[in-house]
Amino acid sequence: MQYISFFDSPLGKLYLTADDDGLTGLVFEQDEGNQLPINLKDVEFNDEQPDIMDAKLWLSLYFAGSRPDFTPKLSMKGSEFRMDVWDVLKDIPYGETMTYGDIAKLVGERRGTRASAQAVGGAVGHNPIAIIVPCHRVLGAGKAITGYTGGLDKKRFLLDLEKIVYNE
Repeated sequence: MQYISFFDSPLGKLYLTADDDGLTGLVFEQDEGNQLPINLKDVEFNDEQPDIMDAKLWLSLYFAGSRPDFTPKLSMKGSEFRMDVWDVLKDIPYGETMTYGDIAKLVGERRGTRASAQAVGGAVGHNPIAIIVPCHRVLGAGKAITGYTGGLDKKRFLLDLEKIVYNE
């Protein structure tokens, strides 16, 4: 079964989706390019699904300026490369950043191959669980603020909330 709920955040309404294995999506309401990772025909609105409830608690703590000490159970699906990139994203600590190049080097080492910053950018851009899987903590070379599926204004807000220094 697939579930959907909403969370009113300082950045607007967020859509939360989950299946029986965990949280599958967290997207901004007005994202034009971001698709919900579910077929809306087969979905049940459910504010009490445990993984959605955990995600809402996590988001409440986060937007209150706290560092949540838990991660909701996630159910991410993607290519092996994307999963490798998303695993790195999950490990970027609150208040810290990595560059696309840093991630490419780390993923390449783990895979025993080379990975390009551009390929990493593609995987980061397809992260289905914004904020909790912190793709907003990825910056360009020289700490340059770069694209974000929610828009640069939302990325700036999230970076400022975490007191992260970046360059325009």
